[in-house]
Amino acid sequence: MKTILVFCIFLLGFTTVYSQNALSSNDKVYTVVQQKPQFPGDINKFLSDNLKYPEDARKNNIQGTVYVQFVVEKDGSVSGVKVLRGVQGGASLESEAVQVVSGMPKWTPGVQDGSPVRVSYLLPVRFML
Repeated sequence: MKTILVFCIFLLGFTTVYSQNALSSNDKVYTVVQQKPQFPGDINKFLSDNLKYPEDARKNNIQGTVYVQFVVEKDGSVSGVKVLRGVQGGASLESEAVQVVSGMPKWTPGVQDGSPVRVSYLLPVRFML
């Protein structure tokens, strides 16, 4: 009887640990996948149609590239948008880049082993006068 009880407790503990590991692996953010996420259409056209050059940056002749990092989720939505590297004196450029990337339509998600996965993406956003 004690042996069965010990075995059941062991089995219950193993199941809990296994299910926690399975959940955490589902939330993993990949950097390299078998099939990369795809933007629906031309991403450069989307950026040029939606970016508005901030007036203060235009007046001060501030230009450059803002590197924006984000995650393409399993459902194709964009999350965790942040500036990885900005432009000196270009806080308004950085804000504009984050706002436009945050408003992107859903992507086709990345795929690993036949399943959609979360994928980290780095997008350079150029501001030129």
